Amino acid sequence: MESALTARDRVGVQDFVLLENHNSEAAFIENLRRRFRENLIYTYIGSMLVTVNPYKELEIYSKQQMERYRGIGFYEISPHIYALSDNTYRAMRTERKDQCILISGESGAGKTETYKKILLYYSVTCPTNDRMASLGDCLLQSNPVLEAFGNAKTLRNDNSSRFGKYVAVQFDFRGAPVGAHILNYLLEKSRVVHQNHGERNFHIFYQFLDGGDNDLLSTLELERNPQKYQYLVKGNCPRLSSVSDKNNWKVVMKALPVLGFTEEEVQKLLNIIASVLHLGNTQFGEGEEGETYITTEPHITKLAKLLGVDGSALGEALTHKKLTAKGEEMISPLNFEQAVAARDALAKAVYGRTFTWLVEKINQSLAPKDELHRSSKSSTVIGLLDIYGFEVLQQNSFEQFCINYCNEKLQQLFIEFTLRSEQEEYETEGIAWEMVKYFDNKIVCDMIEEKHKGVISILDEECLRPGETCDVSFLEKLEDALGGHPNFVTHKSTNGKTRRVMSREEFRLLHYAGEVNYNVSGFLDKNKDLLNRNLKEVMCQSDNQILTHCFRREEVMDQKYPEMAATQFKNSLMKLTEILVSKEPCYVRCIKPNDAKQPGRFDEVLVRHQVKYLGLMESLRVRRAGFAYRRRFEAFLQRYKPLCPETWPNWHGALVDGVSTLVSHLGYKEEEYKLGSSKIFIRFPKTLFTTEDALEAKKPDLVIVIQSAWRGMKARRRAKRRRQAAELIRRFIKGFIYRHEEYCLENEYFLDHVRYSFLKNLRQNLPKSVLDKSWPTPPPSLFEVKNSQSACFYEIFKDQKDNYPQSVGRLFLDSRRGFKPRPRQLLLTNTFAVLVDRTKIKQRIDYAALRGISVSSLSDGMIVLHMPSDDSKQKGDAVLHCSHVIEVVTKLAMMASKVNYVNVNPGSIRFSVARGKEGIVDFVRGSELKVTKGKQGHLLVVSQLNSRVSCFT
Repeated sequence: MESALTARDRVGVQDFVLLENHNSEAAFIENLRRRFRENLIYTYIGSMLVTVNPYKELEIYSKQQMERYRGIGFYEISPHIYALSDNTYRAMRTERKDQCILISGESGAGKTETYKKILLYYSVTCPTNDRMASLGDCLLQSNPVLEAFGNAKTLRNDNSSRFGKYVAVQFDFRGAPVGAHILNYLLEKSRVVHQNHGERNFHIFYQFLDGGDNDLLSTLELERNPQKYQYLVKGNCPRLSSVSDKNNWKVVMKALPVLGFTEEEVQKLLNIIASVLHLGNTQFGEGEEGETYITTEPHITKLAKLLGVDGSALGEALTHKKLTAKGEEMISPLNFEQAVAARDALAKAVYGRTFTWLVEKINQSLAPKDELHRSSKSSTVIGLLDIYGFEVLQQNSFEQFCINYCNEKLQQLFIEFTLRSEQEEYETEGIAWEMVKYFDNKIVCDMIEEKHKGVISILDEECLRPGETCDVSFLEKLEDALGGHPNFVTHKSTNGKTRRVMSREEFRLLHYAGEVNYNVSGFLDKNKDLLNRNLKEVMCQSDNQILTHCFRREEVMDQKYPEMAATQFKNSLMKLTEILVSKEPCYVRCIKPNDAKQPGRFDEVLVRHQVKYLGLMESLRVRRAGFAYRRRFEAFLQRYKPLCPETWPNWHGALVDGVSTLVSHLGYKEEEYKLGSSKIFIRFPKTLFTTEDALEAKKPDLVIVIQSAWRGMKARRRAKRRRQAAELIRRFIKGFIYRHEEYCLENEYFLDHVRYSFLKNLRQNLPKSVLDKSWPTPPPSLFEVKNSQSACFYEIFKDQKDNYPQSVGRLFLDSRRGFKPRPRQLLLTNTFAVLVDRTKIKQRIDYAALRGISVSSLSDGMIVLHMPSDDSKQKGDAVLHCSHVIEVVTKLAMMASKVNYVNVNPGSIRFSVARGKEGIVDFVRGSELKVTKGKQGHLLVVSQLNSRVSCFT
C-alpha cells in the first residue's frame, strides 16, 4: 500500500487514516473524489472498507484478480473487496473463530452487489468438493429469487432491497463451505398495498405478468397489463428501462428447482402471488346504514380458489370482525375504511408470511447434509449482513424509524469493537492506551428501546390502550415521557427557529449521524397486527400447504395479543446483536456517487450526506485517535532498509534493533513514533510521507546498484559455464584416447557416458517377446551387464529352479525340517498381490483382507504379510525375504492403502500358518549371515543379503 503514496496528489491515499487533516470532512470527500475519478472505488479506514458505486463494469473482478488477493496481507496491495474477503477467511482458518462482514449503505449504493462479490470470491477460491459446488450454486441461485420477492424499484434505486438479510456461511475444518443459513429482517410489507409515485411494488408481480406463459396467466385469471391491478398502479411505473422483467422471470423459474422447490410448491407459490393481485382488486360498497359489502363478488370467487379457502367465509371475514367480550364472541360489521384496512392487512400478511416461508425453504437447500457439519463445534462461520443504511427522506415514517434504530445499534457495536480492538493491539504491543473521546450513542439506543420509557414501549402501550387512540395521542405520550431528553425534540418543546421547520405531527431524534424528523402519521397502524382474528381462522383452513404453514392454528387459539411490529423488530435485532457480538466483525460502507446512476459523476452534496449518515468521520476520528500507521518490524525494515547504510542491503541482528537503527538514521523524533513488541507505530501521516518520498528519491541509485550486481552475476555465470564446457571437452577427448584401457580416472567419464547412452537406447528397444534371445550389441564395457540381464530375464520366465542354489550361494541353510526357502516373484496389481512360481500362482493376497505388514528393525530384509486366520483360501501369513525391503514395503503399503498398518518390531514377529498354527521369527545380530531354524522351532534370522524375493514355508 505504501507504494501508492507517491501518487497521493493525483489518486489520494488508500487509507483515510493517512489523511493529514483527518478532522476535515472536505479533505475526506476530496480524497474520495480523486480515487473515484481514477476508477479506484475502494478505500480503507483502518480495517473498514469504503466503496463507491461506479455504475459501470470495472475489470477488477476476474479470477486472476481473485488469485492476486488470495493469501496476501490486508495492506500489502491496493484496497479491494477481495482483500477484505480473503483477510476474513484467513482469520477464520487460523484463529478458528467465527467472523462476520457487515455491509451497509443507502439504497443504490451497491450493498447487494458487494454481497454477491464476496460469495463469488468464496465459491471460486475455497477448497472444492461436490457439496461445495452444490452449495455455491444454491447460494448464487438464491439471490435472484430473494431479489424478485424482496426487492423493488424506489426513487433512488431500480433494484432496492426492501428487507435486511444475514447469511451465515458454514465452513468445515478444511475451509470448504458446507452449509449456509439466511435470516431476514423487516420486509417492507406496506409496499404490497402502497407505493410512492415513481416507485414499484415488488419485482415478482411485474415479472410474473410479463414473463408467465399465456396458459398459466389464463389459469390464474390474470392479464399482462399491470395497470389492471390496484396494487400495481399507485406508483405509475409499470416498466423499467434498466431491467427486463421477462428475462428475470426466466432466471427465477430456473433457480427455484435448483433450490429444491417442487412443481407443486411452485404452483402454490404462484397461486399466492396471483391472489394478492386479485385481493387488491376487491372493492367495497357502503349501505344506507353504514354496513359494508363487497361489490366485486367474482374476485372473491377467484380469490377463494387461489387461496384454497371457503369463499363465503372469506367474504364474511373481510366485512366483519369477531370480538370477545366477557368470554362471549360477537360479530361486528366493519365500516368502509375498516374493510379496506382489513383487505390490505390480509394482503400484507399473506405476502409477508409467504416471504418468510420462502426463506425457510431456501435454508433447507443450504443446510449441511453431513450430520457432522450440523454441529457448530465442528465448523466455523462467516456471516454476511446486508442491511439497509441510515435513511433520511423528505417524509420519514415508521419504516425509517426502524431502519435508523437498526443502524444506531450497529454503530454502537462498531465503536465498541473498534475501541476494543485498538486497545487490545496497544496492550499486546506494550504501548500505553489513551482513552478516546467519541459520541456514545448508547443514550440514543436506550431512549428508543428502554422498557416502559422508550419510544417502542410507549408506541406499544398506545396501540394496546383501550378507547380512542391515534397517532397524535402517541406523540403526546412521547412528549410527556421524553420531553426533557437531550436527543428528543418536538414542535411543542423546541424554540421558535426549529418550530418553524417542524410539523406538529413530527418528533425529532438526534442520532449519531445527525437529526431526523419522523412524522407519526401511520405509526400506530403500521405497528399493530391489523389482521382480524376471523381472517386468521379462514386462512388456517386453507388447502394451500404454504398458507397452512404460514397461518398456524395455534395462533388463533392463543388469546394473548400478538407482539407489535416494532417489538418484533427490536427482539430480532437483539438476537442479531448477540450473533454479531459472538463474532469478529469487519465493515463495508457503500456510497452512491449520484442519484442519476451515471458513471463518472460525483455529486458532492449527496456524498457528504452519506458520509455523515454512515458515521464515517466518527469512525475515522476513533481510528486516528492514536497512531495513524502501524506495521510489523519485518515489513517496515524490508521496505525502507535502503535508506540507512547500516541496514542495507541486509540487517542481521534483531528486528527491533534494525528498525530502531533505521528510524534514528531517518531522524524520527520521539513523539512521532513508538516501538511495540513486534510493530512500529507512527503517529503522523506526514512522517510516513517524508519516509516514502525519501525512498522514491533513492530508487535511481538502487536501480544502478541492482543493475551492476545483476550484470556482474550474469558475467560470472557465463565464465563459469565456459570453464565447465572446456573441462568437459578435455575429459571426453582423454577418455576416448584411453577407452581400451581398464576403468580408470582418465576414461571413467567417457565409459560412463557410453554405458548411459547404450542403456537409454536399450530401454526403448527391448525384445518384443520373452522367447526372443537376441539383445542389442553392447559396447565392450557392458558385456558383463548384458550377460547378467539375459540370465535374469530367462530365469524369471524359464525353468531355472536347479540353478537357484548356485545363484543364491549359502545364505539360506535348508534344514529340511520346517522352514524351506523357495524363490518366488511378488506381483502387485491395483487390488491384490500374488506370489508366483514361474507361471503358477501360489498365493493371492487381497489388499482389503491384508491385516498388516511386519518387518524387523534390523538389516535383514524379512517381511511378514498378515492374512485373516479364518480364511480357508489362505495358506496363512506370507513370510518373505527381499534385499529391497524398504521399496517393497513402501510400494505394497501405498497400493493397498495400508500405510498405517506397517509395524516395525525390534525382537520377534509372530505369524500364522495353515490350520490355525502359529510361528515366530526371531531377529538377532551376528557375524555370520544366515536364516535358519532356531530354538523351539522358531525361524532365526541373523542377517540379510539377497537380491530376489524368497518365500518360507
